[in-house]
Amino acid sequence: MRLLLVDSWWGVWLALFGLLAQGIFMARMLVQWVASERARASVVPVSFWWLSLAGSVLLLAYGALREDVVIISAQLFGFIVYGRNLWLIRGTRRIEHSAAGPRGPRA
Repeated sequence: MRLLLVDSWWGVWLALFGLLAQGIFMARMLVQWVASERARASVVPVSFWWLSLAGSVLLLAYGALREDVVIISAQLFGFIVYGRNLWLIRGTRRIEHSAAGPRGPRA
């Protein structure tokens, strides 16, 4: 059994692209783990969501290039969730920033 079914240079580049995409997607778990260990509590840093979104976009592209409906469907919903979480974080930060005002937090 061959591990990679690669029979052309395009296949090699596609496999490398897929591995890069998966590496970025997996890095989010390392980031979350390290952040939680440092905080000594379960935390989800913003970088987790950015890595999730970036990895998901790349894996969606990889799935599309391979014409693989399983990969596409696996990443599509997550892509929406990651984007929504970043949108919510953006809104929360905007509210916190405006509440702080130019002189700091309001009492």
